[in-house]
Amino acid sequence: MTTKPMTARALGRATLERQLLLERRLLSAEDAIDRLVGLQAQEVRPPYLALAARLADFTPAALSTALEERRVARLVTMRSTIHMHTVDDCMTLRPLVQPARDRELRMFRKGLVGVDLDRLTELTRRYVEEEPRTPKEIRELLLGHWPDADPQALTIAARGCLPLVQVTPRGLWRRSGGVRLTTAEQWFGRTTEPTPAPDDTILRYLGAFGPASVKDFQQWAGITRTKEAFERLRPRLVTFRDEHGVELFDLPDAPRPDEDTPAPPRLLAEFDNLLLSHADRTRVIHEVDRGRNWQVNTAYLTFLVDGFLAGLWTLKEGKEGAPGSVLTLEPFRKLTRTQRDELVAEAERTAAVLEAPGPVTVDFGTVRT
Repeated sequence: MTTKPMTARALGRATLERQLLLERRLLSAEDAIDRLVGLQAQEVRPPYLALAARLADFTPAALSTALEERRVARLVTMRSTIHMHTVDDCMTLRPLVQPARDRELRMFRKGLVGVDLDRLTELTRRYVEEEPRTPKEIRELLLGHWPDADPQALTIAARGCLPLVQVTPRGLWRRSGGVRLTTAEQWFGRTTEPTPAPDDTILRYLGAFGPASVKDFQQWAGITRTKEAFERLRPRLVTFRDEHGVELFDLPDAPRPDEDTPAPPRLLAEFDNLLLSHADRTRVIHEVDRGRNWQVNTAYLTFLVDGFLAGLWTLKEGKEGAPGSVLTLEPFRKLTRTQRDELVAEAERTAAVLEAPGPVTVDFGTVRT
């Protein structure tokens, strides 16, 4: 049965707790990535920033080692974007979100007239399993078979038809290289698994982002038609209502802290899933600040104050023979003295974890009203 409503603030505190953002945890990078069902990895830096905000003893070297040892990897999954996942999730989440890849392919169908996608899949697999290839190399090889096809469409088709992993050194801390791709099966030495039902993934999503609606899950996963799965799971779940009357599902024993639970400031990556994984994001973004973490196709580094998006930050690292690094905070509105002091301490800690050349100066830019 549906129980009492939950305020946006209460929903935010529940999600922050599950996102490891109310209190840093003693977890390995791999275990944290598993618990969070992946990290945004559109660029090299975001996964490192995400874990720096969440783990008590995180070092960039630990995540680089996990990548080099093939315990985690980077590939396209949720919302057609690159995520970093554990091996198991690379093998199971990628097939689950294939419908999103199919929709993407349909958008480029005009550039694929006459292209046999089964043949393209076979050829791409052969090319990238011979040796990891760059997208440009894959595209040029495929153009040899379909010279009239749109080159970009061929690239999209290759990554849409196969689970392609970005191999190291791509993604390593301060050692990253260009994108080279091979299949997940080749990289991990495992065979493809059947496409799973979404049920287990829904439960894990609720554990990392709940309470949440059906539309919230679909926003996170980038897939549709999951209401039937939620109905199957209903006997195992509890339900709430948000301030607009939308039904929310949750795990019975999941933490739901009081809405007045203190939420320390946190510096987030430019593609942090906390800000991207709900259809209704008012649990962590005030309506007046909606869209302020984006401009066209650019996402900014952001920070939280009292559990909500509160501003942007930048880090300008010092170079050899030059002054130290400067971390600049640009709040959306005036902060209290206590909030400023706590934010500075968090910024200094973040810069230290990221190994920014010192000394590090933290300053405040103009308030972005």
